[in-house]
Amino acid sequence: MRKDLDCLAHLGAKSDIPSTYDASVLETFSNAHPDRDYWVVFTAPEFTTLCPKTGQPDFATLSIRYIPDGKLVESKSLKLYLFGFRNHGDFHEDVINVIYDDLAKLLKPKYMEVYGKFAARGGISIDPFVNGGSGAKYKALARKRFENWNGVRG
Repeated sequence: MRKDLDCLAHLGAKSDIPSTYDASVLETFSNAHPDRDYWVVFTAPEFTTLCPKTGQPDFATLSIRYIPDGKLVESKSLKLYLFGFRNHGDFHEDVINVIYDDLAKLLKPKYMEVYGKFAARGGISIDPFVNGGSGAKYKALARKRFENWNGVRG
């Protein structure tokens, strides 16, 4: 049994669903393959947040993709973290950047991108994308993926 998993409080335990956004619920474990580049992809097809002005719900398919370095995010803690946005009021662009910032600070990945494909409201959808990388190789990847971004991922 891996010793680095002892610190995971949510996995395998009953956890209350957060009523507010709280990055402290995020948990990590050690990457067993830090010298290998590979993608970790999370897709949350039922992501919900609130408009900060009207309080109306906004629905999105959220995609988080990253190339890990030393840490991986534990998926149950990520689900709990994302649930916290259901009562959080922020614009689409802000929510995507907050998620990116929280995960980048926690994981310090080689590369990461966060994309929100929000449902149309009033005949228009807003689909923000943010990415970034560390070190020359991953900064170049981030620049290339950003320059070639066409909004049809997810």
